[in-house]
Amino acid sequence: MSRLDDAMALVAIDSVSRGEATIAHHVAVVLGRNPDLDVERIGDNVVARTTGHHATRLLVAGHLDTVPGDASEARIVGDELHGVGACDMKGSLAVMLELASTQTPRSVEVTWVFYAREEISRSESGLLEIAELRPELLDADAAILAEPTDGRVEAGCQGTLRVSIEMIGARAHTARPFTGRNAIHRLGDVITRVANYEPRAAVIDGIEYVEQLQVVDIAGGVAPNVVPDRALCTLNHRVAPDRTKDEAFTWLVAFLHDVTGEGDTIRLVDWAPSAQPSMTNDRLKALVALTGEAAKGKVGWTDVATFAELKIPAANFGAGDPLLAHRSDEFVTLVQLDQFATVLSEWLH
Repeated sequence: MSRLDDAMALVAIDSVSRGEATIAHHVAVVLGRNPDLDVERIGDNVVARTTGHHATRLLVAGHLDTVPGDASEARIVGDELHGVGACDMKGSLAVMLELASTQTPRSVEVTWVFYAREEISRSESGLLEIAELRPELLDADAAILAEPTDGRVEAGCQGTLRVSIEMIGARAHTARPFTGRNAIHRLGDVITRVANYEPRAAVIDGIEYVEQLQVVDIAGGVAPNVVPDRALCTLNHRVAPDRTKDEAFTWLVAFLHDVTGEGDTIRLVDWAPSAQPSMTNDRLKALVALTGEAAKGKVGWTDVATFAELKIPAANFGAGDPLLAHRSDEFVTLVQLDQFATVLSEWLH
């Protein structure tokens, strides 16, 4: 079978978040064929480790779940695999399984982590489940998270801050709106301010991160003949690694100061931490050298931040174009899988 066929076998397994049991079983069975691995299943997460006597341990991780989609539509067209999760990230998972299930002499110990529920709320993450129940299984000197990066190292990651804004008005009859105050109209000023936001760039250890701010949800209205006295808006702010949660929230409140007023509420709803680049780590510098391209910043959020919390230097590196992730037409190519396999294999040696 070709690498595309191996990846197709994974894409054909429906594994939308919270439904990873079948693919976790498949992965555990394949890994169990290598007698050099200690394989352990923790819920719908699978961890496989070599247990020799080498001083250095490297870790490669990937998530088993996908965003919603129809797995039955997976297909190979020429040298491309199309289907939900092909790019994010079952193509890379197939390469991980291939390298992990093959008995290969190495001068390092290797841990392979296949985890559940990455595509939904971080509080449900399978990686956090492993960290809570069996933290020793994640011990490593350096780690790769096989997110699609088109074969280029993407260092660190940006944090993601979600806030809700409640605008206050006064109810009135729509025939006499001048007796009230329209909260939705007031919300328009917030939306305009955010729409005109100019992204901030931060350069950390030579790696550039570009922040973003978007309105992602709005709600309001009482009845067709009532001036609304309340309107809600949700913002998502992607935060560079040089800012903490509190610093980012304080900046956002100040940014909205002129378009909010007394009685309005800005509330922090959710935060996923950023991660520094870690490009001073020798193992990750070696990975960059193997790719032949300079590292760039990960502008989205990934579990590199989770590894950072565990004090493990980590970087994003995987097959597939990250711009195709979560799209209905996502795909991965054989060339991308081959390149990923070559670099990853060399790095683990």
